[in-house]
Amino acid sequence: MDDIRTITSINPAEYSLFVGMDAHKRRTNVVVLDRADVVCVKSFPSDPKGIVGYFRKHYGQRRIAFVYEAGPTGYGLYDELVGSGQVCLVVAPSLVPRKPNERVRNNRLDAGKLATGLRGGTLKGIRVPSERDRRLRHLVQLRNVYVQKCSNMKLRIKSLLLQEGIPFPGSESGSRWTKSAWEAMQTAPVYEKVRFKLNSLLSSITFFRAEAHKVTQEIGRYCESDADLAESVRFLCSIPGIGPTVAAALLARIGDWRQLKSPREIGSFLGLTPWEDSTGDDVHRGSITRLGHSRTRSMLIESSWTAIRHDPELRAVYLRIYRRHPKHLAASERSI
Repeated sequence: MDDIRTITSINPAEYSLFVGMDAHKRRTNVVVLDRADVVCVKSFPSDPKGIVGYFRKHYGQRRIAFVYEAGPTGYGLYDELVGSGQVCLVVAPSLVPRKPNERVRNNRLDAGKLATGLRGGTLKGIRVPSERDRRLRHLVQLRNVYVQKCSNMKLRIKSLLLQEGIPFPGSESGSRWTKSAWEAMQTAPVYEKVRFKLNSLLSSITFFRAEAHKVTQEIGRYCESDADLAESVRFLCSIPGIGPTVAAALLARIGDWRQLKSPREIGSFLGLTPWEDSTGDDVHRGSITRLGHSRTRSMLIESSWTAIRHDPELRAVYLRIYRRHPKHLAASERSI
């Protein structure tokens, strides 16, 4: 029998009740369907134990399937249901079928739509991350916050220099944050209030860099504390261009890689596959779909550029593929 945590779809014929839940911070709206009609419509305080207790008391002898949309309330409701022996799907909101030009929407209707989709077998759940992967995801997200803060501060500094008519120092090829550029900005002759603002922004970058470094160290310690996680990181680091930080980010987002049916799923999961709109003999393909987590996708793309710059064989493969699509070829070859 499959582990409940790996279930992403159900066979409706095996269940007699279908429960759609619209979970929010304070209340959870529930619609219960049987094979023919609506059994009940209720609203509960957002207490997973209370919801599980209600269904155990009133429908304890029935075979029940539950579903709700992934959202800010996390996976506490899922954990409670699965822990009590129930089957629950968590679905991505973007994959829930919706009627064209639908103009009326509320919590009860959303819960009913989920229950109807579950009964019809049209819903496919996501792979819910384990507690270990969720904790790693928290750390990776925190590091991403600090890295993004650094980027924002750098953009503010560039904007300030542009407003004051001061060229970005220390780089002939562009506005690169080299050590010499950093030192030049700390001593550049500017007006007093501009200097105060510039120093404040530079101090913010120093702070966020230090915080990002601390989180990076904590990610390393957390990965090393789990033997399976540490081994997975080492496997990923054997791939050219991927280091411990990117490896941890990939594991946090993908979860248990053993549940992947094929390595090709990673490209689709991160939105790296090309979109396609083909019909009949007409084939139309374009750029990547950009689905999934954008920051993890960006990190993987950055790792790929690093790999082809340092590995001649990978660079040759890249250029062979890229020459089939010659747009901006000259600029691309110069960049590597």
